[in-house]
Amino acid sequence: MTPLKTLPILVACGAVLAAPGCNFAPAYQPPRTAATTDSFKEAVPAASNTSQGWKIAEPSDARLGGDWWELYGDAELSALEARVAVSNQTVAVAEANYRAAHALVAEAEAAYYPSVNLEPSIIRSRSSASGGSASSGTSSSSAGSSSSSGGGSPTSAPGTTRTLYTLPADATYEVDLWGRVRNTVAQSSDTAQASAAEVATALLSTQGQLAQDYFQLRAVDEQRRILDTTLADYEASLHLVQTLFNNGLASDEDLAEADTQLDSAEAQATDLGVSRAQLEHAIAVLIGVPPGQFSLAVRPFNPALPLVPVALPSDLLERRPDIAAAERQVAAANAGIGIARAAYFPALSLGASAGFEATGLSHLFDYPNRFWSLGPSLVQPLFEGGLIRAENAQARAVYDQTAATYRQTVLAAFQAVEDNLSSLRILSREERQQHRATAAAKHEVELTVSRYQNGLDSYVNVIAAQNTFLTNREAELQVQLRRIAASISLVNNLGGGWDTSLLQQTARTAQNPPDAGKAAEVPPQDAGAIPNPPHLPNSIAKPEDLLKQNDADVSPPPAP
Repeated sequence: MTPLKTLPILVACGAVLAAPGCNFAPAYQPPRTAATTDSFKEAVPAASNTSQGWKIAEPSDARLGGDWWELYGDAELSALEARVAVSNQTVAVAEANYRAAHALVAEAEAAYYPSVNLEPSIIRSRSSASGGSASSGTSSSSAGSSSSSGGGSPTSAPGTTRTLYTLPADATYEVDLWGRVRNTVAQSSDTAQASAAEVATALLSTQGQLAQDYFQLRAVDEQRRILDTTLADYEASLHLVQTLFNNGLASDEDLAEADTQLDSAEAQATDLGVSRAQLEHAIAVLIGVPPGQFSLAVRPFNPALPLVPVALPSDLLERRPDIAAAERQVAAANAGIGIARAAYFPALSLGASAGFEATGLSHLFDYPNRFWSLGPSLVQPLFEGGLIRAENAQARAVYDQTAATYRQTVLAAFQAVEDNLSSLRILSREERQQHRATAAAKHEVELTVSRYQNGLDSYVNVIAAQNTFLTNREAELQVQLRRIAASISLVNNLGGGWDTSLLQQTARTAQNPPDAGKAAEVPPQDAGAIPNPPHLPNSIAKPEDLLKQNDADVSPPPAP
């Protein structure tokens, strides 16, 4: 049998031996979670026909669309969200982590095949005059080689110098008798799938944060518009009190109070400029552009909520990428138990070596200068000071840890959805109550203005009533913002438009991210960005103007 024919035989023998090998990993079953109910406790239908911002999912809408932000009907938000998957650096980090995990799978799969190495060498040596061998050793494979007339013998006379040319090819193959290689591949594959789910988690989290920041910025714009009216109120109040003071009809205390109110409102308006700038900068970072190159023009605030379809609690196990990632980590830990158990048993390896060796380069490939070897080796641990037992205990503890993490992730997911549903339900009632308070304050302004125009009341009472109305309007705005925030959180906690059927698609996208390496595109900048701090009103409002502003300030009643 020639040396070159031994390699296919080696591979074939390894395949035959590995085929019936054992697998000591436990049969995998996803960890049991806390018993789920048929519905969420806080998914309580409204007593009236008022909308709470969610509905029971029907078969046609059991899963949200991938572009879930389109539910909110804001074209500018949709344009910003489309940039997250391309330019956000947090998502880019998650994608790179997936590619690294995917490469580890290929690295583990390489153990299915033999390792073949070519190790040519040239060794110049001299033996001692007493007849001992040279200190420079030659290839171990040359020990059994025979001499040839053309190439010379590997041994030489005492005190001579020689050059030895060696061209060996070595092949080794580990027979996977106990499933160590298979479990290593399974562990790497499960970890890669968990990493793919983590990409979806990072993307969904970033998209949700962008939507939260965007609507918070729009609420700041609306609050600034309301504060403009407040400043006009206080300027009108100060002007009136100043006139009364000049005519001896008001005291220094009245003048100081009116002046304090105006100064406080100016400070609050200035602080809004800081809040808006920070939100604008945060949005820029989320879409991967320098904050100095990005701005958003003032737009109206739309507090209308979409109806988010809410399915069964058990659906969260399939729709949340963080739950899918935690479950894949449990599967990887289960495979790790099989790897640790295999260490108790002997490791069987097949080795082969073949090549040529000669003292003359011109005769290196002469047939008599060939050498080869073939044989198995078996390694059985006899004493290792408890190392293998400790590694098995560690593998079991890691499995228990990942299983507990999975169960905690599921419980936290249930809690988050229940929190969002209760927030939407309670805030919908609070918004109706606050809207009635705002409408009542507006009616009070109308009555005081009417009495002032008929000489039955002072203008100071008009200003006080207007301030009460504006305070209630700001409170209503904050409730509307909290409802939108709860709605966005509900969408995210339901998994957005993702489920486990998209895991492979997510993995392919992570392996080939869109526009990888390209600089982030800066959105077109339009004029009209709000100044920081905002400008103060230039004119003093009259009672008739305040009534017109009141009509514009009152938001429409909450949708039934």
